[in-house]
Order: sequence, then structure tokens, then C-alpha cells
Amino acid sequence: MAEIIDKIVYYFSFSMVRNAMIVGVLIALCASLFGVTLVLKRFSFIGDGLSHVAFGAMSVATVLNIVNDNLFIFPVTIVCAILLLKTGRNAKIKGDSAIAMLSVGAMAVGYLLVNLSSKSSNISGDVCSTLFGSTSILTLRREDVIFCGVISVIVVTAFVFFYNKMFAVTFDENFANAVGTNANAYNLMIAITIAVIIVLAMKLVGSLLISALIIFPSLSAMRVFKNFKAVTICSAIISVLCSASGILISILAGTPVGSTIVVVNIAVFFIFSLIGRY
Repeated sequence: MAEIIDKIVYYFSFSMVRNAMIVGVLIALCASLFGVTLVLKRFSFIGDGLSHVAFGAMSVATVLNIVNDNLFIFPVTIVCAILLLKTGRNAKIKGDSAIAMLSVGAMAVGYLLVNLSSKSSNISGDVCSTLFGSTSILTLRREDVIFCGVISVIVVTAFVFFYNKMFAVTFDENFANAVGTNANAYNLMIAITIAVIIVLAMKLVGSLLISALIIFPSLSAMRVFKNFKAVTICSAIISVLCSASGILISILAGTPVGSTIVVVNIAVFFIFSLIGRY
């Protein structure tokens, strides 16, 4: 045990490991807060769809040689989040169909562009790193950490400030509209916020695993608690602890960061499922 502690202390003497832990915890916290609302509103797959869109946008940014690709990825993902929300209300194209069309299309276009324009000799490795996460979380710059911190403060502040409105919109949009709450505006805010969280999380768990970061903590908390506030708080705690544990295990065992975090979340989900039966 002492040897493991010494090893952890040694690794945390490096700024890149501290940066990875800070960003990982902040992203996990933001994802868990809005994840509860997504699960309850049956919007779980929007995270999966937008993560594929973010991958496609990143591929286009790479082809165009955009130095700061976030300036391109953020707007594209946010616009697609708005389109998904609007299209999901269209009787001709149901929400799940719209998400499937957009996610598959963005993934296909992104992979095609990477193959056609990449100068790298390891295209498969580059794509795999983007889809499943890699050591990129350990190459974060100080500017990346500050940016993530600022966005996280905005997201958490928005959640706390609009908590009551989001609670109403989550459970009964008709009632929310009846009492003067603009449900469409808050649904739009939720979609945009999730888009921002997904772009931030790409370096942590990769495009294909982001949904797990959003959904699993919420589902785990729901196994034990039935109150919205209790579920939200528990989900945030679970997400932060799983993210921190996953990063530590990844560093010590040399496993992929994203996959390790998701596996820890899966283990916690099964534990909470057992607890919820008694």
C-alpha cells in the first residue's frame, strides 16, 4: 500500500498529471449535473449523436489546418444540438431518427476526410485515439486547464441558478409553460450546454465513450435515490469519484484513460443496482 501511495505522490509531482486530474474532475461534474436531466427527458442518445458530430467537426478542422480547432468544433456542435432539438419535434423525422442520421453521417464524413487528407502514417492510431481517448489528456496545456475551469464555472453556475426552472421542464413541460416558463428556451440551453461539455470531454474519454460519462452516474444514483435533488447530488459525487479513480488507475496500470473511467462507472452502476434491491 505504501508503495502505491509513493507512486501516486511521484506521478502527481508532474504538472501534466495534476492538469489531467483537474480537467477530468471538472468535466465529470458538469456532465453528471446535466446527465440527470437528459436521462429523465429521454434525451440520452443526444450525447452520443453530438459526440460523433464533434468528431466530424474536428476532422474538418484538421483538413482546413485550423490551429485552434475548438473555434470550429464548438460552433458546429452547438448548431447541431439546436438542429437536433428542433428536428426532434418534427413529425416527419422523429428525435431518435434525426440523431442516428446526424451521428452516422458525421462519423462517416469525418473518417473519410481524415483518410483522404491525413499525412500521418498511422491514420488508424490517430482515429482510434480520438474515438476512444488516449494520452492527450496528459498533454493538456495550462491554457486548456484555465479554459476548462472557466467553462465549468459557467455550466455549474447556470445549473444552480436555473435549477427550479430545469426541474419543472424536466418533469412536465406543459405545466412549466402554463406557469410562464419558456420550456423551449430551457431545452435549448440544455442542448447547448451538453454540446459544450461533449467538446470538452473529447480529450478525456474520446468521442465514442462520452455518453457513458453523462449517463452512467445518473443511472447509478437512480438505483438508490428517487428524489431529483438527491439523484443530482449523488450523480455528481459518483461521477467525480469515478473520473478521479479512473485517471489514477490508468496512470498506475498504464491503461487507456477513457476506457478505464467508463469501466469504473460500470462497476459502480452494478454496485448501486445491488444496493437498490435492498
